[in-house]
Amino acid sequence: MARGSDRAHASVEVIRPAALLSEQAARDILAGLAADDVRAAGHWSARPGVWQRFEAPWPGGVAPAEAPGPGHLGTISCIYDSPRRFTVTVFRASVTALGAEQGWTVRALCDEAFGHAGLTLDSCPRVPMQPAPRPFTA
Repeated sequence: MARGSDRAHASVEVIRPAALLSEQAARDILAGLAADDVRAAGHWSARPGVWQRFEAPWPGGVAPAEAPGPGHLGTISCIYDSPRRFTVTVFRASVTALGAEQGWTVRALCDEAFGHAGLTLDSCPRVPMQPAPRPFTA
């Protein structure tokens, strides 16, 4: 995994090769994240392409407009229906500075989400890597 950081995140990792969730695994994970929705006394906010983990439920089920509010701990970035229909490809995950302070890692974040399907980041199937194309020569 390629590691980096930016001002908002303590750790950003590009997952290479990307994790590939089968249709059933994706359904199980999304159902688990929906059951643990931050708007309904849970910790996750999942929308297409972005799954975010928070430290506590949103008060009254509404996202706080500004701080203070439950802290954002990390984000998982994914693509739906790629490389095949009904699959999900997880290609990046990040942990915020607050998440890192609380002991979260990219692996722990992914493992919590993937756990709804009985998977971990290490046990998850991967997208096959293709060799780089040959350079164009005239």
